Parts: sequence; C-alpha cells; structure tokens
Amino acid sequence: MEAYDAAGNHSTRATVGGATSACSTAPPPPSPSDPVIAAAGDICGSPTDCAPTAALLDSIAPTRVLTLGDNAYPDGATSDYSSYYDPNWGRKKSITSPAPGNHDYDTSGGAGYFSYFGSQAPAPYYSFDLGSWHLVSLNGEIDVSAGSAQETWLKADLAANAGTCTLAYWHEPRFSSGAEHGSDSSFDPFWRDLYAAGADVVLNGHDHEYERFAPQDPSGAADPKGIREFVVGTGGASHYSFATPVANSEVRDDTSFGVLKLTLHAGGYDWQFVPVDGASFSDAGSGSC
Repeated sequence: MEAYDAAGNHSTRATVGGATSACSTAPPPPSPSDPVIAAAGDICGSPTDCAPTAALLDSIAPTRVLTLGDNAYPDGATSDYSSYYDPNWGRKKSITSPAPGNHDYDTSGGAGYFSYFGSQAPAPYYSFDLGSWHLVSLNGEIDVSAGSAQETWLKADLAANAGTCTLAYWHEPRFSSGAEHGSDSSFDPFWRDLYAAGADVVLNGHDHEYERFAPQDPSGAADPKGIREFVVGTGGASHYSFATPVANSEVRDDTSFGVLKLTLHAGGYDWQFVPVDGASFSDAGSGSC
C-alpha cells in the first residue's frame, strides 16, 4: 500500500518480519507486458456525446476497458446501446469488462445491458485476473447488504485470491464530494470486505465528475494501508458539480470529460486521467500494493 507524508510525497511501505517500515523505493518501472486499463462511467446519452472519450480508447489502446455503469442513457435499453454506445465505446467491446449502473437497470433486470454485453458480462457480478492483479466487477443495482448473496460471494472471492493486488469497481461511490449524489453508505459492506482483504483500488462513477481520494479505511479515515478510490463519472453524458469536499478528497474536477488510465505493475500501479481533446485538466501519480 502507498503512504504519503505531509508534503504529499510518496514512499513505498515494506513489511519486514511482520513490521511495516517506510522505504524510499519507487514502484518498479513499467514492463511492456504490464496491462493497461481505461475506465469511466456515465458514458453515452446521444450518438455524439461519448465520441470524444471513445477516441481516447482508440489512442490509449488499452489491454482492457472497464465501464463504471450508466453506460447507455436514458434507460439502458437495447436501442440505447445499439444507437449510442455501440458506435463509440462499442468499438472496444471485445476487450470490455463492464459494470452496470442505475440507468442500465431502468430497463427491467438490466436486460439491455446483459443482452448487449453477452459473455463480456458473464454474471451480475464476477471477477477475473489481469496480469498479476485480481479485478472484481460488482453490481450496485441489486442487494449489496451484509449477508446478501453478492456480499457473501465477494468475501469468498477475495479469500480465494488473497495476496494479490486487487481492484474492485461498481457504479455508486461509497465516498464522493459530488453535489448530485455524494457518499453512499449502502456500500459499507463492500468496503469492509475489500479493506479486510487488503484491496488497493476502487473505481466508481454515478457522480459526473472526477475525484481522487487518499487511501482510507471503511469509516473514511485516512489510512496508508487503506483503499484508494477514484470517481470517474466522466465518460461523456454530462457534468455535475461538487459540494463541500469530504475527508481525504485529494483532487477534484467537474470541467473535463475523459478516462482514467491505469497501468498495472506486479507491485503497484500508475494512474493518469486522460482528458478529451480541448480539455485541460489532468491528474497522474503512482501507488504500490
């Protein structure tokens, strides 16, 4: 996990004989085989609004694309996917591992989402390995409570993949400074399970802006051994605004559409917010797991 001093400088933490100590080594340099992820949510509401972020997918040429929900507005219907999403982000359908959002479930049971993605969305929630990382796609549109089938599955999946760098993603953020939606405590069980398993990164959408958090624990307290969350609701549908920043919010932008690019190393990751043509905001950094 990554640690930051008062000036915001990064140091890698190493475990030696059961004790955790700070050291000055940086994450290893990227290897040509390190997978690259491109991710965003709140994507296509017209034939043209998500064309700029789709162009970013072409230029980044990622190993895998992750959708963070609300992929096709207004209702996630088959016609929304075929008319809006498919001509744009659909160009990367064969390498996409999606998650649904609340608008995708405006069509009963997410039928349009499941019909469009087919085997790319093999179940309402699922996991897979990418390079040395374990990725978990969760579903915020069905029961997420402690003891639910999904939460029970999550705990078992994390236990079966202990010791790996882990990234989880779903639509609604547990923590957010967004004025439209904000933090959603419904997802506390997910965070507690992920934190207990030593997960590293969580990606969400729902609030139509970009926000990066410092690593934190399930209660929202800063914790260098905690989970770093990115809210990336910048796929193209629209922008919302921010309310008062919540604890541990490090970077916020509600002006630029774009995608989050993550390069996954054996012992860490690099992040970069890549804006669409004509937008000026950017954000980049590295972390260890």
